[in-house]
Amino acid sequence: MAKLLLIILDGVPYANFRRLFGNLEGWVAQGAARVWRHRSVLPSTSASCYASLHTGLPPQVTQVWGNEAVRRLDHPDIFSECRQAGRKTGAVAHSFWSEFFNRAPFDAVRDLEYDEADGPITHGRFHTMQGYNLINQATPADHDLFATLTRLCERFGIDYGMLHTCTLDSMGHRFGHDCREMDHACYALDAQLAPFVQRWRAAGYEVIVTADHGQDMRGHHGGAADVQRDTALYYFGPAEGPPPDAVIGQMALAPTILTRLGVPVPASMGAPPFLR
Repeated sequence: MAKLLLIILDGVPYANFRRLFGNLEGWVAQGAARVWRHRSVLPSTSASCYASLHTGLPPQVTQVWGNEAVRRLDHPDIFSECRQAGRKTGAVAHSFWSEFFNRAPFDAVRDLEYDEADGPITHGRFHTMQGYNLINQATPADHDLFATLTRLCERFGIDYGMLHTCTLDSMGHRFGHDCREMDHACYALDAQLAPFVQRWRAAGYEVIVTADHGQDMRGHHGGAADVQRDTALYYFGPAEGPPPDAVIGQMALAPTILTRLGVPVPASMGAPPFLR
């Protein structure tokens, strides 16, 4: 059975991935990865997208209307279905993910780090970004997040792992996207990610790198404009995928990941998988 890691770089519009992530694009050029356009649900708000990415349901069903509507979801999701199938899961992410898919409300002392054999998320390492504002991003170092996920893989042998980082989303809200600050931020993250992708692949993991949504030039998202919704999706692995010009809908991620993991897809996830 396959093992898979989903890497979510929050708030990266399609053009920034294709223009500024030289290592990811280099793997595509060498035939080691494939890339498609990935379109978020509406609203293209972070929490709404997090919920849809893992349940395969639109916000109008999950009722996650925005970042203020975070609670424990009651729909089948990737983590819950993996655990029912006996697979080990791991997450390194913002605390919203813990509240959606593990337990809520989030208690920092209890939930920042835990290892629970019976939990939907078997091994979790979370952060809160407490104190975040446009001057203080309050984001952990991406290198440290990548290293933490790698530690979970190598220590616990997780079958499905998810990593989420808000660095670029926060940079976009602060500076917009047509600026030297964003150019360098994308370059730096791409360079930090690359050696970990190689290490994960050498360990036998299929890897998906994508974002939850795009962002416009003023650093906004949540609406219906293509630049706010569209991002890229890079896939490293042996599965067959759609033509290069295909647009992957966000609700197809959950059933696709479960299919790759050999886990039954619940009836609530109606979108067809895009990898076979």
